[in-house]
Amino acid sequence: MRPRLFGATASVAALGLLGSFVTACGSSGGGGGTTLRLVAAEYGNSPSTSSKVYWDRLTTSFTAAHPGTKIEVTLYPWADVDREVTRLVEEGNAPDVALMGAYSDFAAQGRLYPASELLSVRAEANFLPPLAEAGSVDNTLYGLPFVASSRLLFYNEELFDKSGAEPPKTWTELEEAAKALKEEGVPYPYALPLGPEEAHAEALIWELSNGGGYAGASGGYDIASERNTQTFRWIKKNLVEPGLTGPVPPADLNRQDAFAAFLRGEVGMLNGYPSLLHEARAKGMKVGTLTMPVSDTLKDGRPLSSAGVADWMMAFKRDGNRELVGSFLEFVYEDKNLSAFADRYHLLPSTVSASQASKDAADPANEQFMEALSGAELYPVNEPSWLQVSNTIKRNIGKAVAPSADPKAVLEGIADEVQEMAKQP
Repeated sequence: MRPRLFGATASVAALGLLGSFVTACGSSGGGGGTTLRLVAAEYGNSPSTSSKVYWDRLTTSFTAAHPGTKIEVTLYPWADVDREVTRLVEEGNAPDVALMGAYSDFAAQGRLYPASELLSVRAEANFLPPLAEAGSVDNTLYGLPFVASSRLLFYNEELFDKSGAEPPKTWTELEEAAKALKEEGVPYPYALPLGPEEAHAEALIWELSNGGGYAGASGGYDIASERNTQTFRWIKKNLVEPGLTGPVPPADLNRQDAFAAFLRGEVGMLNGYPSLLHEARAKGMKVGTLTMPVSDTLKDGRPLSSAGVADWMMAFKRDGNRELVGSFLEFVYEDKNLSAFADRYHLLPSTVSASQASKDAADPANEQFMEALSGAELYPVNEPSWLQVSNTIKRNIGKAVAPSADPKAVLEGIADEVQEMAKQP
């Protein structure tokens, strides 16, 4: 990326952009599967950046090549889209196709087509392996990855030069750099957004850098593992308590606010994704990028996974719609169409061929993100309870570094809630 690393990849709420639009060519032909309904997340934050521009062009091209078809597209802000699709499904009015942050609960209910019933063998095999794995339940692909992102550590080169800080490769070096930045008067030496907007992403980045994570070794969850507990104890003791994470408590700092502070030059280091790098460089900022520094306790030299996030296309089973849905998705995943969306929002395409084309033709800065994505670990989105679990993590994980908190107790409390959710049918 919810896998938006970290909910959905682009989690900006698009105020004022909610709406539906229809593209048609020729007669609608009545029923018989000639009308396709798509509900999608809105990736833009203004009329000029709205996803409507993309879907208008794509659906016009598709209907021109398929006379008699009609595409109805409804966009919802990221904050609403998962809930709205769930509502439609519960009302017996599921769309034909949805683009949102989770899919596995619908797959578990038997509501989704497997990719093998929609796409050609070539198209199904074209998804990047980590994304295809995350989109599969019992080795069957249901969640079609659309666009993705990986996370890297960003650092403000100008602030590093002024403070004498060195780009860190380990947690101790990150702490030393943060101390130097604080001495220089940088408001946020390391921005730690553990607020409810996207705390599960920041938490996963840190957990992976200590060999932990959300997923259990044999499936399910392992939220309160010893490694995860060690991670939050270290963050609290070495970053939060010395005041190296800035004036806003981490549990109250949202990703969007941290990114805004970075673009104002108030942040020394934070974890970011490609679109933030594009924005920063457009403002003339000099930004360095690194893989996330690792725990000093990891001595075996084994490579650690970076955090990755993807957003998911899914197709709901409805009488007579399979052929039209399959044709539409084949069109969506053509390199030129997928790359057009990824480029518009400075994200990464989900397929091997489009990624290679992007690497050859696009901003060379994306190559480091693509490399990180190729070995990334995503959220456990193939767990049917993940949507509920991620919301619980987002609401509570920031408490683990609060002044009076015991990180172990906070993680165990989250784990207890998650265990109950995982039991639900």
